[in-house]
Amino acid sequence: MTFSIVARDPETGDFGIAIASKALAVGAIAPYSRAGVGAISTQAMPNVAYGPDGLARLAAGEEAERTLTALVAADSMRASRQAGIVDAAGRAATFTGASCMDWAGGKAAPGVAVQGNILVGPAVVDEMLATYGTATGSSPRRLLAALRAGDAAGGDSRGRQSAALLVVREKGGLGGLNDRWIDLRVDDHTDPTTEIERLLALFEQQTNLLDPANLAKIGSALASTLKSAIASAGSPKGPLDGTLTASDAAD
Repeated sequence: MTFSIVARDPETGDFGIAIASKALAVGAIAPYSRAGVGAISTQAMPNVAYGPDGLARLAAGEEAERTLTALVAADSMRASRQAGIVDAAGRAATFTGASCMDWAGGKAAPGVAVQGNILVGPAVVDEMLATYGTATGSSPRRLLAALRAGDAAGGDSRGRQSAALLVVREKGGLGGLNDRWIDLRVDDHTDPTTEIERLLALFEQQTNLLDPANLAKIGSALASTLKSAIASAGSPKGPLDGTLTASDAAD
C-alpha cells in the first residue's frame, strides 16, 4: 500500500526518503535515517524495529545488503515485509516478501533503492528510479521528483492518503542541534504528493529568508508597505514590526 525511494546524495552526503501511501500517516511509521549512517524505509506490513535495528547495524559498519539480509532473516513475518536501505558508502538494497500484495517489487542502483506494494504495476518503480537518475537540483527536489513520477504512473492502486519527505544531514536541524534537515509529513489528504511539494516550497522560502546571504536591506517606504500588507493579510506580527533606523534603511 506504499511506494518509496531511499537515497544518498553523492555530492552532499544527505540521506533522504520520499514516500506515499493509501494509509494514514505513513511518515510516522516507515522512514528512518541518521546522518552519516544510512536510510531505511519499512513498509507493506511494516516492522518498525527495522529502523533502529538497521541503523545500529549500519553505524557499526555493516553494509546495506548484509543489514537487510540480517533483519529479514530474524523476522518470522518476513514474507509480509518490504524494505529499502542505503548505507554511508551509497550501497543500496531492497527486499519484497513473497506475501506482499500485487503489484509489489523493488529495484536498487548505486545510492538508491525504490520499492512499492499494492501498486498499479511495475511502471511505478521504474519511473521513480529513472526520474531520480535524471532529475536535477537539491537532494530533496530530486527525491520529490521521483515520488511525483511514481504518483503520475499510478502509485498505490487503492488511491492516495499520505506522504512524507525526510532528509538528514550533519547538524542540519534547527540550530544545528540534530540532523533532521527536512521532515515534512502529510498525514491525510486527497493529493498528498502535491501537498508535500507545497510544504517543501514553503520550507525553501523560509530557510532562504533566514540565511543572511540571501538578505538585503530595504528602504523605509517599502518596509512600511510590507508591514501594512502583512497586517492586512492577518498574519502574526513578526520582525517587520520592528523600527527601522536611518542606518538600516535607504530610501
